[in-house]
Amino acid sequence: MTMHPARPEFVPDPSLSQAEMEELQRDIAQAARFEDDLDFSPETIAPAGDAPDSDQTTLGAGDDTTDAPLVAGVDQAFVDDKAVSAIVVLRNGEVIERVSAVERTEIPYIPGLLSFREGGAILAAFAELETDPDVVLVDGSGRIHFREAGLATHIGVTLDVPAVGVAKNLLCGTPEQSLDETYPEGTRIPIAADDSVETCPGGTIIGHAVQTRQYDSPNRYVNPLIVSPGHRVSASSAADIVEATADGYKLPEPTRLADSYADEAKATVE
Repeated sequence: MTMHPARPEFVPDPSLSQAEMEELQRDIAQAARFEDDLDFSPETIAPAGDAPDSDQTTLGAGDDTTDAPLVAGVDQAFVDDKAVSAIVVLRNGEVIERVSAVERTEIPYIPGLLSFREGGAILAAFAELETDPDVVLVDGSGRIHFREAGLATHIGVTLDVPAVGVAKNLLCGTPEQSLDETYPEGTRIPIAADDSVETCPGGTIIGHAVQTRQYDSPNRYVNPLIVSPGHRVSASSAADIVEATADGYKLPEPTRLADSYADEAKATVE
């Protein structure tokens, strides 16, 4: 099964003006659903290492492994003016499929408009997939965005697939606690909308800082990930899914493997 846009009117168009891009993002935010509409329950995702008789991360419950959810990770690499998008799909921690696609980047990096630079390559990669992921983890923001339409939201709404944004840095919003402190593994700090989020009432929880890994040593520390719903996932379930798929590393396993595969695919681009 190949994945094609369910909402073609939202396909990223880099020829739009910045004002037109921002207006399209407001429309995408209106179409996005930041509540759970999943074909699996996040509670069935077993924490890393809990799978019996296996050293793999278990991403679903039940004896029939074909019932376990397909979790896709998406990441990008760049070669000159080309974007290389990689998707890795896992079931029960096992890689089921890997695809990549290369598209020319038509615009430079502009904060808040990442999807118009990278979205074409991501959608091209999804068109190559034979599997149909139950949820997609995207290296980028979801609802934690100036117009609630980060890369994960844009891709999720366009494809109408449950999506989660997994970012390394906070784009906007206010954490309930300082992110400059060192937090133990498992800490989850709500992030609320503030004046920087123009499309959302202030105080709305738009995501979490999630501490997926931490060193025991006081001399080293790991920063939390910035996790937000992209589409058809709630803020709490987005954090649940990321925590469950983090298999001993800071990044959840799907995006960690996608990052590695993007570098691998990048090496073949001429």
